Amino acid sequence: MRAKLNVYLKTLVANKGSDLHLKANSHVRVRIHGVLKKLGNEFIEPAAMVELIRQITTADQFVELQENKALDFAYILDEASRFRVNVFYQMEGLSAVFRLIPSKIPTVDELRLPQVIKKFADIPRGLVLVTGVTGSGKSTTLAAILNRVNHSYNKHIITLEDPIEFVYKDEKCLINQRSLGNDFNSFHEALPAALREDPDIILVGEMRDTETIDMALHAANTGHLVFSTLHTLDAKETIDRVIGMFPEGEQNRVRQSLASVLYGVISQRLVRTVDNARIAAVEVMIRTARISELIAEGRDFEIPDAIAEGKDIYGSQTFDQHLFELVQEGIISEEIALENATSPSDLKLRLEGIGSGSVAGGSRKGLSAAELDAYTFKDDEEVEL
Repeated sequence: MRAKLNVYLKTLVANKGSDLHLKANSHVRVRIHGVLKKLGNEFIEPAAMVELIRQITTADQFVELQENKALDFAYILDEASRFRVNVFYQMEGLSAVFRLIPSKIPTVDELRLPQVIKKFADIPRGLVLVTGVTGSGKSTTLAAILNRVNHSYNKHIITLEDPIEFVYKDEKCLINQRSLGNDFNSFHEALPAALREDPDIILVGEMRDTETIDMALHAANTGHLVFSTLHTLDAKETIDRVIGMFPEGEQNRVRQSLASVLYGVISQRLVRTVDNARIAAVEVMIRTARISELIAEGRDFEIPDAIAEGKDIYGSQTFDQHLFELVQEGIISEEIALENATSPSDLKLRLEGIGSGSVAGGSRKGLSAAELDAYTFKDDEEVEL
């Protein structure tokens, strides 16, 4: 079964896909350019699924899966292909999702992210949050920023991840990467220890609880640069979520701390381009005197307007401002922009008169001859080659 898994993963890579889905009592599926497609007709029996997971996990990991009903770990296919894996129980048995992690860390330019994001590699201290739904590219954006630091400054970076995704090679920086379960037991325990390890920058994989958030705020307050992620849609919701996680009696303290140390929030939504690829539409909030005042005084509802107004001076931008630019550049269609807009009616008014920006669709590379030898597609194969 493991040999078949490797063939599925090679097929995913060859077709420039992002995720492989395996489910007991179902067919294999791959996600390519955001679309989930069936990969052949092979039906995975529940027993085969259990045997596969046994083969690719350690004994301790398999016990953890049985106890917690879910498990995160990394799977290495070859030197060029690593995967973040989540295995979980569902009513038919086990399911697993393999998310491809590129071996080469992309740059901000290669990701076609706004140029202002490069500035996040230059700040000396503070808290930076990268947010978005699962699969929106948060880890990739963080990797691009950290790799820019790695090639620009002599600093000590500590990452606390679950699991380790992008692997960094020490360039100008010294980088210590630690994985939950293997190198530390919990984020809120590892973060205080990291502060005793002479870091300049700390990456916390995810803000999962109030203890971790408190320690991250403390680290930023004591002169460190802290990066982390949250599953929130935009800057306003991010601030509300962080503060709302604390008891009412502590919320004002947390609000004042955020107003002081939160340098910025990068929020992402992956949208379909006119050539059927995907690109990140990005909201960028950068702390200014006005943003700090709005956070401190609880006027979070005014933050989107402050972000929009700071575009020319500070480089901040709302989702709708970025979507408007992507349409103007012919990268996405007006329809896609409106589907993903925060305020579709306002964006529609802005878009009037500039045209659809549509261009001819592109094509993508299919399987190589070697891959076709490795896997024979069935007649009703749904992956476009």
